[in-house]
Amino acid sequence: MSVLILQIIIKQWDKSQRTAEHEALRANIPDKYALTSESAVYVFDKHCVIDQQGDDIQGNRLKYFKDAEGQIIFDRFQINSDNMISYLGAQSAQAPICIGSLDKQWIQCKYNGRYSIFESELFYWLYEEVTVNAICIDEFNENVFLKSEPAIIYDDFIELDKKKKA
Repeated sequence: MSVLILQIIIKQWDKSQRTAEHEALRANIPDKYALTSESAVYVFDKHCVIDQQGDDIQGNRLKYFKDAEGQIIFDRFQINSDNMISYLGAQSAQAPICIGSLDKQWIQCKYNGRYSIFESELFYWLYEEVTVNAICIDEFNENVFLKSEPAIIYDDFIELDKKKKA
């Protein structure tokens, strides 16, 4: 039986961290990691490993579930029973975009966004860049994302802020 491995790497920042110096620091954060027991958890009767890395300022950032048809919904992605991954996008009305098969090859997807957060009686923007690494393999391998390059790289970057402060 194969195992689905999903790794999500989250970089989050607020308006005060938009300088060139902060951008350079974020650019040096890796986009793939080894899977460790400290960060990786088994879900769905041990048929899936989810590994979350990076920031989670609000807590519980990662959402995932399995629907009645057996599809896994993970962050902005959908994985069907044939191990095809589709990008659902930021808008719920957007049609899913089929990216490719996760069978014995890994796919890397990147996107960014910003969210209005209400905390301590104030609203502020929380910016984030997310990388998702995914593969379906026959046997768990903690270095699966480190030993090769992705077969497919998909990205959906939007302009987050037209007024950047130096």
